[in-house]
Amino acid sequence: MRGAKSAKWVVGAIVVALAATACGGGATGDTAKGEVDPNGIFSIEVGEPEKLLHPADTMESNGSIVMSGLFSQLVDYDADGKLTMVNAESVESKDSKLWTVKLKPGWTFHDGTKVTAESYVKAWNWAANTNNKQGNASWFADVKGFEVVHPEGKDAKPTGETMEGLKVVDENTFTIELATAIPYFAHKLGYEVFSPLPEAFYKDPKAAGEKPVGNGPYKFDSWEHKKQIKILRFDDYKGADKAKNGGVIFKNYTTVETAYEDLKSGNVDVLRTIGPKDLPVYRADLGDRAVDQAYSAVQTLAIAFYADQWKTPKPVDPRVIQGLSMGIDRDTITKTVLQGTREPATGWVAKGVLGYTPDAAGEVTKFDPAKAKQRIEEGGGVPNNEITIQFNSDGGHKEWVEAVCNSITTSTGVKCTGDAKPDFQADLQARKAKQVKSIYRSGWVLDYPVNSNFVRDLFGTTSSGNQGGFSNADLDAKIAAADAAPTLDESVKAYQAVEKDLVNYMPSIPLWYYKVNAGYSEKVQNVKYAQDGDPIIEGVEVKK
Repeated sequence: MRGAKSAKWVVGAIVVALAATACGGGATGDTAKGEVDPNGIFSIEVGEPEKLLHPADTMESNGSIVMSGLFSQLVDYDADGKLTMVNAESVESKDSKLWTVKLKPGWTFHDGTKVTAESYVKAWNWAANTNNKQGNASWFADVKGFEVVHPEGKDAKPTGETMEGLKVVDENTFTIELATAIPYFAHKLGYEVFSPLPEAFYKDPKAAGEKPVGNGPYKFDSWEHKKQIKILRFDDYKGADKAKNGGVIFKNYTTVETAYEDLKSGNVDVLRTIGPKDLPVYRADLGDRAVDQAYSAVQTLAIAFYADQWKTPKPVDPRVIQGLSMGIDRDTITKTVLQGTREPATGWVAKGVLGYTPDAAGEVTKFDPAKAKQRIEEGGGVPNNEITIQFNSDGGHKEWVEAVCNSITTSTGVKCTGDAKPDFQADLQARKAKQVKSIYRSGWVLDYPVNSNFVRDLFGTTSSGNQGGFSNADLDAKIAAADAAPTLDESVKAYQAVEKDLVNYMPSIPLWYYKVNAGYSEKVQNVKYAQDGDPIIEGVEVKK
């Protein structure tokens, strides 16, 4: 199972998680099994990736699904969240600070060169280096010597090319020394930022991002920008998850509604999401090819703390954000607009993740107009008594954003309107350029199945997932203390306490847990979805 693929910002709206961590299949099973064409190629609905296809610079769902086929990681997880070895033969530590990684011998990149310990160490040093401007560089901050290649400060320059904590022992062994012990560090190694890179990459990284060479079950074939990306089965792949098909075409769509019409007419084979308009009918349309399945993700409203609205004349009081949250009727919106395809969130950590705690946010996620108004007043009110919610128009968000705004306005008197961006690329670019005017729609899928991923990696001051400018020294200290716990269990418990404490900071407003509501064509079978909500592409079978 490749359920640990990359965690990422989620493009689509209609996709809620159950407590189980299983990576199950369609809602009611496959259609009648047909004879399989092992070389058959199928297509998936996606949007244009935000950036070049670099493992350390891909943190959104359109790019990450492609990367999941091109790159394999050191580890993965089974249906119970237990670590399984992929490119690694073992990942071990006696003290959670010094880790030893041994690789399975015989693996090669798609260009035929060997995957070695040096392939990992050099790739990680390159990805962490400030000069290379990789969006996920902060994932290497745990490694001793990170500050040498990635110093703090806007104009700070690296003083070296390598992190002290990474050492090659032999061709198939390397060690990772962390700055401080982190008991769950091995779980993080399932994220694509920790991919290896071939030597050819460094000759021209930009060209390599256009035509990536990885170590995964598929090799790159072509990329017609804003149209499609094609990958083909890599027959020399050494992993257990060999592709059962000949390749995948990732077809670009500007709306999920158009993709659904193409699915019904046989012009695309697999969807990742169904838009609000088609939710009432997709089960009847597709029968047992309709998918309704849990996965580990949560949708929130993130606050752009850098926006003038929230920082002048003084920083916003968390009670104001609490009040806005209590003004949202999650139960009604999920039952009506979202057709019961989501479950109201009661905290920030998604279901199916180690350390998930029911009702972690307490009353803050419960609809209560009277308390909502009171809390906003106690916090000094919403500046200008008006908010906007930025969202991407290609993800099926318009209907629920309007419903959330209507609920907030009706219950609190605060004017609320949607701020639509044409696509996910434009939405992400506005976030990263700090151009969000007020609040933005945010969705986060697990990178690894531990609660720290939904706390530290989103709300730590220097975390790459923190795009709203939230920063609090006290919370950073509590995160550091949770990381320093002597065991995984104790770290998880410490993060559970941190999550409950988030109500006092309100870095975002939890909305609901995601679900995969999707479908596939009559041309394919054995279509299953992983814990991160994406179809497991290498398992799809194409009928003759």
